[in-house]
Amino acid sequence: MTTTDEPRTTAVPGYIGSKDAQLKRLRRIEGQIRGLQRMVEAETYCIDILTQVSAATKALEAVALGLLDDHLRHCMAHAAQDPSVDLDAKVDEASAAIARLVRS
Repeated sequence: MTTTDEPRTTAVPGYIGSKDAQLKRLRRIEGQIRGLQRMVEAETYCIDILTQVSAATKALEAVALGLLDDHLRHCMAHAAQDPSVDLDAKVDEASAAIARLVRS
């Protein structure tokens, strides 16, 4: 959903070509998070947990960068070719998403 909670008009998401790979990565990350929960339950040494948190964080960043790349290559490219699309708004949207990634 957009920040105004309006549905997107893009029929096919940019990541559709890599959907299976993205889902595989997300499932692997989900397993990492469950592993972190088990580590805390088992009172594992803090540094070992932090190492695994770092690995999960990097894995999520890789998913985010892949989605961003797909968005730029697919959604932005299509928007640039469609005269009915407000390209400045699309660039603003992508810039805001990049800013959120950089801040996180």
